[in-house]
Amino acid sequence: MKPVKYIFISMQLIWLSNQVLIAQQTYTANNLSIFESFFNPNQVEHNTSLKYLRENWIPGYAAFIPEIVYYTENGLVNLQLLQLLEEKTGQTFGRAYFSWMHWLWQSDAVYPYYYFDFKASLYKNIDPKFEKYFASRYDQALIRLDEVLWGGVKQDGIPPLRYPKMISAKKADYLADRDIVFGIYLDGVARAYPKRILGWHEMVIDKVGQKDIAGVYCTLCGTMIAYDLEYDGVLHKLGTSGFLYRSNKLMYDQSTQSLWSTIVGAPVIGPLVGKGIQLKPYSVHTTSWGEWKLLYPDTKVLSLETGHQRDYSEGAAYQAYYATDNLMFPVPFENSSLLNKKEVFIVRSSGYESDPLAISVNFLKRKNLYQDKIGTNNIIILTEKSGISKAFYAGINHFEKYKNNELIDDQNGVWKIIEDKLKNEDGDSLESIPTHRVFWFAWYAMYPETRLVK
Repeated sequence: MKPVKYIFISMQLIWLSNQVLIAQQTYTANNLSIFESFFNPNQVEHNTSLKYLRENWIPGYAAFIPEIVYYTENGLVNLQLLQLLEEKTGQTFGRAYFSWMHWLWQSDAVYPYYYFDFKASLYKNIDPKFEKYFASRYDQALIRLDEVLWGGVKQDGIPPLRYPKMISAKKADYLADRDIVFGIYLDGVARAYPKRILGWHEMVIDKVGQKDIAGVYCTLCGTMIAYDLEYDGVLHKLGTSGFLYRSNKLMYDQSTQSLWSTIVGAPVIGPLVGKGIQLKPYSVHTTSWGEWKLLYPDTKVLSLETGHQRDYSEGAAYQAYYATDNLMFPVPFENSSLLNKKEVFIVRSSGYESDPLAISVNFLKRKNLYQDKIGTNNIIILTEKSGISKAFYAGINHFEKYKNNELIDDQNGVWKIIEDKLKNEDGDSLESIPTHRVFWFAWYAMYPETRLVK
């Protein structure tokens, strides 16, 4: 499917490939109440509103109806609204909410500005905290609002772990060597966050070395990304919003209730939009517990004493979702070059937004040394026996082989990884680049122009 080009509200959003156009027409104050009327039991009002919509239809109204039908239980109203929607659009998706939304995403977003207030009015009935995400924020959005879907939980309904109890590797007898962990090594400090625990919490706030970080785990898109919570002297307190964008969780910050993109690490709806905020990412290494503690014997790891009662056994969380290649929520762009849930390795070098690159994890397992280019940056990726891949800026260097933890360049120089840098015998060093894994479908949905190496 060919990606659709949109027009952004803000020209500052250079890191997303789709653009939003919100119709800034003049409407009467009653337009919002027309759609709100379908949530009350007055059939006379319903009929009046239906008559108005039929006689004054504009394409932007199409975004409202699937959500009304999805969240109301009035069978007659739903039938009448769907008949109107099918009549005006020529589509016949019936009550298939996600099919309607997917169809909407194939065209430019032309919904009226009060669609934001409609979202606020609708979702505050689920959680009053949801109202602030959307109310009067039509000029504070960098993403399409009709692509923002409720994930089925309230704000922090999947509870983040905030500065949780950490224990030594020797005390972590609940973990088997084969259990999957997300490892972070920062400022000489190693941390391990087992997938079996994060699957129930999706976010961990921790202090690693001198840095407060958020480890954000999106179960749907199979990625753990670590961000520095401090930006320009402000420590942002993030949580789980309950909403999704392209099957990727949206975070929120406690001070402004702005919504943040997990993959980008930046606010996308709310008063923080346009402030130039983009959190610094750190590398997350996905490997087994046995390999991680062998590499970092002094590592600390999450304790089972989280303050919550969950089945923390390996594979218990989202077992049905991971068992198939099917998605739980739709995305606007899909690509069959890989199966949806195959993992790809992402190198977040400078310029990756305009020249995105995804590398199959299976490819890297077969090729322990790989060189490529992102934008103007030459990069090198080294994959260890543990399955951990690390990326570095290569500069003008070209490398021949990587064996026994030694990297040989074409001048027969020997390089080694020391404190997350590549260093040679002459004292030269190459900086590491933040990396993480993610499911193929999720990366492609965000960056449909991405280049895939498999």
